[in-house]
Amino acid sequence: MDVRRADDRYRGGDPAAGIESLHAFSFGPHYDPDNLRFGAVLACNEERLAPGAGFDEHPHSHTEIVTWVVEGELTHRDSAGHESLVRSGDVQRLSSAGGVRHVERNDGDTPLRFVQLWLAPLEPGGDPAYEVVHGIADSTPYAVPEAAAMLHVRRLAPGERTAVPDARFLYAHVVRGEVLLDGEVLGAGDAARVTDAKDLEAVARGSAELLLWEMAAG
Repeated sequence: MDVRRADDRYRGGDPAAGIESLHAFSFGPHYDPDNLRFGAVLACNEERLAPGAGFDEHPHSHTEIVTWVVEGELTHRDSAGHESLVRSGDVQRLSSAGGVRHVERNDGDTPLRFVQLWLAPLEPGGDPAYEVVHGIADSTPYAVPEAAAMLHVRRLAPGERTAVPDARFLYAHVVRGEVLLDGEVLGAGDAARVTDAKDLEAVARGSAELLLWEMAAG
């Protein structure tokens, strides 16, 4: 298990424009050849957008982009004609496939915070696709078959225990609170990269929210 702390993430964005970004993997000008991916994960970005701030239209291709909104409301528009308002507890997925352009903004009057994962598809190309699942339940994993991956959301009460999926590659990201995972205390923003995960359990130290990515391919 390789633990990566929140304070070690690369800082990006444009604070003067109301955009604060934290990158867990090599990203943009923060090039790190030893931190390019884990399993199917190419990027794990935590974004904070002030009211009125956002990312203007920009392109993506050959990437499965999954977004978990933590606080606030995310406005999404893309070149395939999709437009959505994604709220706390919603999962959004954009399959950029052969190429798509999109806009991400905080058009609300409260701060927006979201965690976004970029996953490598098993096969490049194809047609872009988009969906939003509103109010995803802890008991219902979200499948991304294009990347042989599955997202498990865990919202835990103090002292609550939860089984961690067995997986060839497991990526755990703490959204808030603290959890104990295989003897390691992980705080908000911390992540663990586990290879050949088996029979693991996470225990909440106080209320906690945890994202677990179960992946078969790397």
